[in-house]
Amino acid sequence: MAKPDPGLYAGDLFGEFYQVEQAEPSRRVQFRSLLPGVATALIVALAALWLSDQYGIPAILAGLLLGLALHFLAEHPRLGEGLDFVSRQFLRFGIVLLGLQVSLMQIAALGFGAFAGLLAIMAVAFGGGLLGARLAGQGRYAGVLAGGATAICGISAALALYSVVGRDRLDQARFTLTLVGVTLASALALASYPALAVMLELSDNQAGYLVGSSIHDVAQAIGAGYAISDEAGGQATVIKLARVALLAPLVALVALWLGSSAADKQATPAWRRVSVPWFILGFLALVVANSFVTLPTQVASRGLELSKFLLLLAVTATAMRSQLGLVIGAGWRPLVPVLAATLGSFAAALAITMMVIE
Repeated sequence: MAKPDPGLYAGDLFGEFYQVEQAEPSRRVQFRSLLPGVATALIVALAALWLSDQYGIPAILAGLLLGLALHFLAEHPRLGEGLDFVSRQFLRFGIVLLGLQVSLMQIAALGFGAFAGLLAIMAVAFGGGLLGARLAGQGRYAGVLAGGATAICGISAALALYSVVGRDRLDQARFTLTLVGVTLASALALASYPALAVMLELSDNQAGYLVGSSIHDVAQAIGAGYAISDEAGGQATVIKLARVALLAPLVALVALWLGSSAADKQATPAWRRVSVPWFILGFLALVVANSFVTLPTQVASRGLELSKFLLLLAVTATAMRSQLGLVIGAGWRPLVPVLAATLGSFAAALAITMMVIE
């Protein structure tokens, strides 16, 4: 039987293929068809980990760059299904496992002033992303993605939010550039924020609050805190994990906001418009379980390692499925929302640190 013309199809980040003309009926995906793509993503992700270990660059950034460099492999007919499976399913399970790092008691221990300040910082970051997108002519969906990723936890939040925004609202080229921008911004923050905290002579609590509330990536925010002192590292950990805990509410609010157009109201029942993705519910379930059940420390540690690796695989597969020509053609404008959100987040975090935190 002749193979269908690949030009008849378009695919998005989550491996959902849409028929442009006529196509054969869909068939059930079998493990054998997924294995080549999964194995390819695994090899590239392991190479990214090796580069990270040898040269000190963030593993996520290495995975993104390697994936973009090897994008031509995704054109092989045996790799597409597996890469799409990795970018979709591994992402979701990686986000669920982040729930092992957060408890409700950690959030409550912050106190009203610190928590209210954290919400204000996140709001400024989100608004900065929207403003930057408007100034750069990128549209509100690019702003939602950049602002939400900066406000919460970087790549993980960007991937979760893209599942709500969708490929029909924001093309994959701009999404990929947003991932690159968020990763670079977080890496630059890790390199500069601790030094700025020392120059400003902030206390350990203030320094930990500053880096924990303004650096996107979880590991880099915590690492920046411990680069200052053990006390600052402990404070940064609590602040950063409190931001991670707010991932689910943010995704739910964005889903409600983006699904509230007149056309959506006519076409979709209200309960469907406010529904939350299953992996966000899974994340919340683990947060609740971690709050009321004492889990061994090793469980949380291994869960974080597995979550980071699953997210690395998802990002690598996503980059490999990206069309590099479209990414290059998108230019610098998709990076403006990330820059605006990052600068806004740091400015707000510094102001609140100086005013509220002792």
